[in-house]
Amino acid sequence: MTKEKNEMENMLFCWIFFILGWTLIDGSEMEQDFMWHLRKIPRLVSERTFPLTSPTFEADAKMVLSTVCGIECQKQLPAPSLSDLEDSLSYETVFENGTRTLTRVKVQDVILEPTHNISMKGASVRRKRQVYGTDSRFSILDKKFLTNFPFNTAVKLSTGCSGILVSPSHVLTAAHCVHDGKDYIKGSKKLRVGLLKMRNKGSGKKRRGSKRSRREANVGDQQESTKDNLERAKARRRGKESGRGRRVTEGRPSFQWTRVKNTHIPKGWARGAKADAALDYDYALLELKRAHKKKYMELGISPTIKKLPGGMIHFSGFDHDRADQLVYRFCSVSDESNDLLYQYCDAESGSTGSGVYLRLKEPDKKNWKRKIIAVYSGHQWVDVHGVQKDYNVAVRITPLKYAQICLWIHGEHANCTYG
Repeated sequence: MTKEKNEMENMLFCWIFFILGWTLIDGSEMEQDFMWHLRKIPRLVSERTFPLTSPTFEADAKMVLSTVCGIECQKQLPAPSLSDLEDSLSYETVFENGTRTLTRVKVQDVILEPTHNISMKGASVRRKRQVYGTDSRFSILDKKFLTNFPFNTAVKLSTGCSGILVSPSHVLTAAHCVHDGKDYIKGSKKLRVGLLKMRNKGSGKKRRGSKRSRREANVGDQQESTKDNLERAKARRRGKESGRGRRVTEGRPSFQWTRVKNTHIPKGWARGAKADAALDYDYALLELKRAHKKKYMELGISPTIKKLPGGMIHFSGFDHDRADQLVYRFCSVSDESNDLLYQYCDAESGSTGSGVYLRLKEPDKKNWKRKIIAVYSGHQWVDVHGVQKDYNVAVRITPLKYAQICLWIHGEHANCTYG
């Protein structure tokens, strides 16, 4: 990559992250009142936990669901009852040793406020890829971006997905990255999370650090599947031809791998053999065995499309076709339902599980803050106006989901009163 291209990319990033707080309205530029509005969060109470049989960890990873209830379909469904919500928000926990539990929850102080769906009428032509038209993704190659917020919050899973740091010990990702709706997928029993780091020049020299840390890092690297390695090798070859795969000036990015202590998955996804997984609950929380010291991103309640600055969302992940490069993208949201955001953000497999975030103003303050408002679930075909239409879909963090994820992180409701 030439020096001129680096300078242009740096200027572009400055524009992206500091000018998006401004929007063109009616031909004039003015600062909009796009703020994080704190609201009271429903109370989720763990009622009872009991053991389940250990999973087999033999399921194949499944990225696309066979049937997805789209916007029009959801409009025709009756509002879920409180017992339905409690059943979907109950959750499974699988531990590092392979044991598993189910925790039933009670929902208190809930106010059901359905979001009005904003649907684009008419059906578009079917598309075949997750990259639509001109590829608008950006590979983050500069160390000063890679190792700083918000890009440093992105992580890679040993199962091939992405995730985002949401606490000193927790990672938010997509449920299908570890569970196919009926059982846990192959490789998820010894799940590991790779935190991005920069490999300096002369990395062949002996490095300080505990033998255990080096051993776990090596084991984590070995967890990559053969298929993933082949895809990365092909991407490297393409990168040499296109210039995308060149090393950055400061060094080549690598991962520090950490074991996962336990994984929480909502019952709305982990239905088992009784029913199909619901895309609305395609999210999971991983607790790391060792805390990290990186800056993480807080959760936020997903606002409606009209309250997104420029209608835009952002997320970063490790797309398989970019050979372990961190890939950033932003795009506008096309449609929304109560639980899903439908968009055409350019993305490839590997980026699923990424945290979708916004940059809004904090109440009564002049500073802007980024928060996670959804989890990128990937490419899906959904029913819109009776026609199969494809989107890249993200699962919104609603007040109830916020309460659940917050409970997983803190273990009690006291820290989850407002969000």
